[in-house]
Amino acid sequence: MKIIHGERIGRTARLAVGCAAVIFDAGRERILLTRRTDNGRWCLPGGHMEAGENAAEACAREVWEESGLRVDVGRLIGVYTTPHRIVAYADGNQFQVVSLCFEATPTGGTLGLSNETTEAAYFTPGEIADLDVIDSHIERIADALAGQVAAFVR
Repeated sequence: MKIIHGERIGRTARLAVGCAAVIFDAGRERILLTRRTDNGRWCLPGGHMEAGENAAEACAREVWEESGLRVDVGRLIGVYTTPHRIVAYADGNQFQVVSLCFEATPTGGTLGLSNETTEAAYFTPGEIADLDVIDSHIERIADALAGQVAAFVR
C-alpha cells in the first residue's frame, strides 16, 4: 500500500469506506499500533468496510483480523475524507478513502499478529513521534488525544 498526494487526486480513484481504531492501554497512556506487512509502516488497526456490515462491525472485525483483540467500538473520533490523498495498492486499485476513526476498548482476545501485520505494540505519544507512522494516522492519533467531544470532520 502506498499513499499518493496531489491536488484533488481523489478524482482519479474510486471511493471506499474504511475505519480505524484508537485503542488505549488500561492507563490511557499508550496507543496500540500495528506494523503493516505490505509497506513496513506503523498504523492504527483498521481497513475497508465490507458490504453487509455497519461501521462499528467493520472496525471491530478489522481490529480482530489485524491484532487478535476483540473490542467494543465507542466514540467517533473523526471522519476523514480528503480529496488530496489516495491509497494505491499493489494490485492496481486506487481509492479515495472515507475513513471513520473510532475509539475502541479491548474486551477479549490476545494481542498477536496476522498476515497483514508484522508487529503490534502499545506506544506513548512521544514514542509514536519517532516511528514511521502512516501520515493520515498521525492526524487521527492527534485528534484522539485532543479529547474533543464532537467528532472531527476533515
